[in-house]
Amino acid sequence: MAVGNGRPYLSIRNVNKFFGGFQALKDVSLDVFPGEFVCFLGPSGCGKTTLLRAIAGLDIQDNGSIAQAGTDISALPPSRRDYGIVFQSYALFPNLTVAENIAYGLVNLGRDKAAIRARVAELVALVSLRGQESKYPAQLSGGQQQRVALARAIAMSPGLLLLDEPLSALDARVRINLRGELKHLQRRIGVTTIMVTHDQEEALAVADRIVVMNHGVIEQVGRPDEVYRNPATAFVADFVGHMNFLPATRGDSGVVRVGGVELRADLAGVTASSGGAITVCLRPEDVQVRGLQPQQPNVLQAEITSLEFLGAFCRAELRLGSAEDLGLAADFSINAMRDLDLRIGKMIPVALPPDRLRVFDAEGSAHG
Repeated sequence: MAVGNGRPYLSIRNVNKFFGGFQALKDVSLDVFPGEFVCFLGPSGCGKTTLLRAIAGLDIQDNGSIAQAGTDISALPPSRRDYGIVFQSYALFPNLTVAENIAYGLVNLGRDKAAIRARVAELVALVSLRGQESKYPAQLSGGQQQRVALARAIAMSPGLLLLDEPLSALDARVRINLRGELKHLQRRIGVTTIMVTHDQEEALAVADRIVVMNHGVIEQVGRPDEVYRNPATAFVADFVGHMNFLPATRGDSGVVRVGGVELRADLAGVTASSGGAITVCLRPEDVQVRGLQPQQPNVLQAEITSLEFLGAFCRAELRLGSAEDLGLAADFSINAMRDLDLRIGKMIPVALPPDRLRVFDAEGSAHG
């Protein structure tokens, strides 16, 4: 979906949150747009759940503001905020059936019984639980329980859907299937959605935009492809996907020295440390092994020192140069493995394309 056009649905401004002497959120500002699916991504303790709970009013921020649909909700209790929420633990009522769990909020609002039955039937079909209406949570699988929790969260058509690690308690295969269903459901009903996750693959698969957090601050906000391809900081590069980090020094005229190897790279705006130290980064899949041209920059001889079979591709460890024994991970397709007869101990030419190198300066900011 298009992001950034029109008025934000949710506006977070300069939010701070303290727990005693610990600052969990540090001057956080963010806009979320109508119908957008945003993932808060980061390691444990980064502040992502604290930010979600501040939006929900479960842990109100110490200062800063939160506005939803143009209304300041900064100090409102959860009951007066317009959202549905799904937790990792499902939080279903064990003594209520599937239908009764889904209908719980509607019943509390005193809705007409016929309208409730119709809405429950609609939601049961929407989350693929037809035939399960009379079962209790203990009779359902984890994936089915999470579908019930999701249906209950959207039963009253909230303006905002909050998901707190909703898939992390599920088995890997169920989690993959359910995340696809979750994204399809969100697209179908169009509800603005924020999901907290520590799973980078999950965030890359479902989000319109990813908000990468670390130590209470936002490190980067962007589309999944932007965050993956152009990480703004060394932390993002390390946390999202697999990345080669190569200690380097800055040379002249767009050259970096990695061990005994010189590479062409974009050094615009790069600030080296007092010793000239920088870091050059490259994704394993960006190591080029096919179609190399005679005048192509950054073509090196490399020895394959190990191979790990990972199904659709093999991850190789390469040794570049000589005395320094500089190591580099590279991902090769199964076709390339066969066609080029790639094997341990073989010397091969590889290219490290300058436009795929990311250069981080002394402060951990990215360039290139």
